[in-house]
Amino acid sequence: MRVVSMVPSWTETLIKAGVQVVGRTRFCIHPSDQVSNIPIVGGTKEVSWDLVQDLRPDLVLLDQEENPLSMAEDCPGTYLATHVTSLETLQSELVRLGEHFQNAFLMELAVDCLDIIEAPTPKWNAQRIPGLVQLIRQPAQESAEVVYLIWKKPWMAASEETFIGSVLKKLGANLMPFNEGDKYPVLEIEDIENCFCLFSTEPFPFGKKIEELQSTGLAGAVVDGEFYSWFGVRSIAHLKQALLSKTI
Repeated sequence: MRVVSMVPSWTETLIKAGVQVVGRTRFCIHPSDQVSNIPIVGGTKEVSWDLVQDLRPDLVLLDQEENPLSMAEDCPGTYLATHVTSLETLQSELVRLGEHFQNAFLMELAVDCLDIIEAPTPKWNAQRIPGLVQLIRQPAQESAEVVYLIWKKPWMAASEETFIGSVLKKLGANLMPFNEGDKYPVLEIEDIENCFCLFSTEPFPFGKKIEELQSTGLAGAVVDGEFYSWFGVRSIAHLKQALLSKTI
C-alpha cells in the first residue's frame, strides 16, 4: 500500500514498520537516512494535492491534532485520520493502524504502549528529567507545579489534555491546571514564576535561547521536544527506557 503521510510521528513509525511511505511533509525528518528519498508534498498545515496525486497513493494519513479539517475535506483520494491526544488514544490508534495495514510491528507497538500505560507512575524528580537538554534553574520547592512551554511571545503551554500532557502525567509530573478545553493556553510570565518550566526544543527553539531563559529568573529546564511530542515509535522507545527500565 502506497501511503502519503502528513504526520511526522506517523511517517517515522510507518517507515519503521515497513509500510511504503511515498510522500511526506517537510517536517517528517525521521528516520533521516530514509526520508531524504521521499518526496515532500507540503507541511502539516498545507499541502499540494497535485503533488500528492502525482504519487498515486492508496491512502493519505492525517491526524486531527496535527492537520486542519480542510486538509481532510479537500483530500482528493482515500484518507484515514487518527486522533492522538494521549497515551491511551495512541494505543488504540496503533491497533487501528496495525489492523488496517495488517502489520505485526504496529500491533507490537500497541502492546508496548499498553505496557507503558499500565506501568507504575514514578514520583517526579526535577533533578532527573527525562529528555533533559540543559537545566536552567532548580525550583525553590520540590512540589512546584510543572508547566510545559511550547512558545514565547506569547508564552504558550501544553495542557494535560494533550499528548504531551499525558506523557508528563505518566512520568509523575504535577501539571499546572488550566481551564477545561484549553489545550494550548496563552500565559503571562507572572503565571509561571512559581512553576517548574519545561522549555521544549520545538516548535519554539528554546534550546537556542539558554542565556535568555536564564535571565528570566524562571526555574526550569530545556527538554527534547521530540521525547514528549513525537507519538509513535519514538515516544514509545523513550518511555520504555524511562518507565520500564526504572531509570527515573
